[in-house]
Amino acid sequence: MRTFRSRTTVLAAAGAAVLALSLTACGGDDSGAKSAGTATATETTVSSDKAAGSSDSTDSTAKNGDSAQAAKASADGKQAAAAAPACTTKDVSLSAARQDGPPYTHIVLTAKNTSGKTCTMTGFPEIQFLESHKQNVPAVAKSKPASPVVLKAGAPAYALVKLSDGGVDENNEPVSAFSVTLQGGGGMAAVTAPGKGGIAVDPAKALTGYWTYELRNGADDF
Repeated sequence: MRTFRSRTTVLAAAGAAVLALSLTACGGDDSGAKSAGTATATETTVSSDKAAGSSDSTDSTAKNGDSAQAAKASADGKQAAAAAPACTTKDVSLSAARQDGPPYTHIVLTAKNTSGKTCTMTGFPEIQFLESHKQNVPAVAKSKPASPVVLKAGAPAYALVKLSDGGVDENNEPVSAFSVTLQGGGGMAAVTAPGKGGIAVDPAKALTGYWTYELRNGADDF
């Protein structure tokens, strides 16, 4: 009987020990899962922050790149202009055409490089429409391009010229031809006005734009 009781006690003790170990193991697994979950959430947050930071950095780099390219283009244009001499009236052919659409208050002045070499159209055309008004037509500052207009052989440059406001009560005078002086020592040439009857000019309202590669909305609206 004693032997039976002793064995029973030992088995009971062993069972209690196994149960304790099982409980401990379960508790350890739960804690580990919680720790793993916390670590995963933390890593996700950090990764998101890094991604956002990377996106901001990319946007900033792109903007800086655009500014740098614009500055480089302007610098290249100025260097090219410095290397190419000013266009003269012997280098270009000058012509005038009405701008499309009524009331025909503007003409477009075109200078085409016929010299076979590169030259620079400096500033704006100095225009005198009438013998009775010797002053040059004023230039519109907003039409000035960022860099000088460098014309390769055969290339054109343009300048928009305002004749009047299109009103019936203006002091318009008929003009069949007018003079254009090229800045930078380019000389002067006579240009035939477009149309059989020429053009009507109000000297008080006339304006000219700078030489540009092409007419631009906004900058050349005046």
